[in-house]
Amino acid sequence: MTFQRLAAAVVFAPLLALATGTAAHAAPKFVYSPYKFLPLEGTALPADAGPLTWAFATGECGDEVWGKRPGTQVAAHVARFVQAGTDYVISTGGQGGVFTCATDAGMERFIDRYDSKHLRGIDFDIEAGQTTEQIDSLLARAATAQKHRPALRFSFTVATHAASDGSRKSLNALGETILAAVRASGLKDWTFNLMVMDYGPPKADVCVVKGDACDMAASAVQAARNVSGKYGIPLAQIEVTPMIGVNDVARNDFTVADARTLGAAVRSMGLAGLHWWSLDRDVPCAQPVEGASATCHGMDDQAGAFGRAFAAGLGKPR
Repeated sequence: MTFQRLAAAVVFAPLLALATGTAAHAAPKFVYSPYKFLPLEGTALPADAGPLTWAFATGECGDEVWGKRPGTQVAAHVARFVQAGTDYVISTGGQGGVFTCATDAGMERFIDRYDSKHLRGIDFDIEAGQTTEQIDSLLARAATAQKHRPALRFSFTVATHAASDGSRKSLNALGETILAAVRASGLKDWTFNLMVMDYGPPKADVCVVKGDACDMAASAVQAARNVSGKYGIPLAQIEVTPMIGVNDVARNDFTVADARTLGAAVRSMGLAGLHWWSLDRDVPCAQPVEGASATCHGMDDQAGAFGRAFAAGLGKPR
């Protein structure tokens, strides 16, 4: 065993006891990709940065926008990613954003616009604003699209708690509605991507508490365990997305050590994926900021420190 593997094993050991459950069928292929927030002013998509999740397309499928950018403008990046041999995920919705799809033709236009051999999947980040009917329609369109593109991966990004008091408190009512719609849709090999961030004031009913704060790496593992155990989703169909650095909620901050530990845990548990918010934030703040910033992590670590730590935990060269 190399020193790197031994170190990863030692780091992960305290979390191993939390990981339970096995996949009931062939697991979706693993995806590792930080988010890149396109609506930021002047934001470009760096094809040489490794796999990326493009965030967020909103509006009606086929006529979607990315902030103020039309889908046709963002789709121009596809050729660069193909040339660089870089995989990518298209993510929709997001905080405060709504993505809808009323027709199969609209979904086909949407996917076709970004399609290439390096498109790994479509992610539906559903946080607020959709009706049950809109969610059902979105799922119906996705199930139809998957019949034409059986290798395309569909994921659903949802909020979660990470209760460590035995209650298995995790998905909220919206998450449960989405899960019911997914299961009723006939969609195959889908994944649930848990936003392991902003749990709330540190208490055992929302996270794994360490001292006076949420232990963010252990809480991410606990969230996956809770969702798997409570809702019967195999671990191999669960992904996690932490927010690096300072979170919106006090004492929910995610450190570089958390990144390394969570990377190792994701690998050892056999989860379906690891993403993080966001590539834009993996730099220190030039000036002190209050709360979470969209463009820096708010901690003392150097630029790129979180990306390197995730990669080290996963055993990926960087």
